[in-house]
This record gives sequence, structure tokens and C-alpha cells, in this order.
Amino acid sequence: MKRLLLGAAIAASLCLPVRAQDAGSPEALRAAQELATIMTGDTIGQMSSALTAQIWPSIQNQFGNKVDAATLAELRSEFERTLTNFTGQVTKDAPAVYARYFTAPELREMITFYKSPTGAKALRTMPKVMTDVSTEMQPHMQAFQQDLNTRIAAVMQKHGYKN
Repeated sequence: MKRLLLGAAIAASLCLPVRAQDAGSPEALRAAQELATIMTGDTIGQMSSALTAQIWPSIQNQFGNKVDAATLAELRSEFERTLTNFTGQVTKDAPAVYARYFTAPELREMITFYKSPTGAKALRTMPKVMTDVSTEMQPHMQAFQQDLNTRIAAVMQKHGYKN
């Protein structure tokens, strides 16, 4: 029960409420497509590399000495290919999302920014920044989970539910 509540709470906290938006104008969608092209240039590769660096050691440890080096190499190759495909699929719908939340002029301003030296640096650096932020969060997650479980249990008990 606690794990179910924790999972639901974390999922809810990560998914901020979003109100329905219009699809955006055709002009906004065109600008969003240009923006997405700029933003996804090397970002998918960087994201895949960063995620591989974070996730692969756990997968490798899971197999440990159970498989030979050739099998482990093929597993890693398949993991990287699958992750790259997943990341590409997830980002392909980005233009429509951008067009829902930003107007064409706003999107053009973003394009101008990402074409600037600072914007280009942001595109190169943000995947690394997000990886570092995630790494910094990990040591705090267990304490967060325990605190959240305690708080959820208190609310449930207050309302007459038992864990």
C-alpha cells in the first residue's frame, strides 16, 4: 500500500496539472517545427549518452557474471539503440506541444535565442546540467520517500484509513 501511495504521489508531483490548449496556429506550428529542429540537433544524442551513463551500470550489475562479454556488449548496444529510438519518438511530437503553449512570435524569439551563442551553449549544456541535477537529487530521494510515506500515512490515519 505504501509503495502504491508513494508511486502515485511521485507521479502526481511530476505531472503538473495542465489545462487544455488550442492546437496553435499553422504559423505557430511552423515556427515550433523550426525550433524543435534547432533544439533536437545533438540533444537526443546527449540525452541518450547521459541516460546510458546513469542507467547502464545498474543493468550491467544485474547481469554481472551471468553472461559473457559478447552478450553484455550486445545488450548494451541494444539498450543504446532502444534508448535513442525512444528519445527520438518522445521528441517528435514536441512542435505540436510548443505550438499549443507559445505564439508564433514567441517561438521566433526562442529561435533567435537558441541561434545566439548563449542559446547554442544552453542547447549543448542543458542535457549535462539536467543529468547533474538528477544526480544531485538521488541521495535525497530516500529521505523524501520516507517523509512522504509518513505524511501520507498521517493523512490516511486522520481520515480513518489503515495502512
